[in-house]
Amino acid sequence: MDLLLWRHAEAVDGTPDQARELTERGIKQARRIAHWLAERRPKRLRVLVSPTMRTRQTATAFSDDFEIVSALGPAGSVADLLAATGWPDASGAVLVVGHQPALGRMASLLLAGSEADWTIKKGALWWFSNRVRSGETQTVLRAAIPADLT
Repeated sequence: MDLLLWRHAEAVDGTPDQARELTERGIKQARRIAHWLAERRPKRLRVLVSPTMRTRQTATAFSDDFEIVSALGPAGSVADLLAATGWPDASGAVLVVGHQPALGRMASLLLAGSEADWTIKKGALWWFSNRVRSGETQTVLRAAIPADLT
């Protein structure tokens, strides 16, 4: 299974939180990552998105074919991410467009084995794969792409 974690791009400050839109810089960040991802898109990719405006705008830079999952909102947890994505047992690939701190905590769990407060920068994409080698399940970080390096 492949799991891609994409933190929403830069958004305006303000309230209500659910309605915050991307800034001009955020739109550019989303487009850069979307372009990078389009060239490397995994087969059978499901796209799951938080219900906030900024995550939907980020995802739309890549695809209009996504599923909004309320559990992936700003208050979401690693348990919510695991349940929504089916990691590590689902087949194919899942792209989650979501929020801190859940995305960083998920990355920490996958790479270090426990949840910690890791930060994924706004607009960045982290790509993980799951494999079995010599009977041992392994998580592999395939890419960590900040929006300003694409």
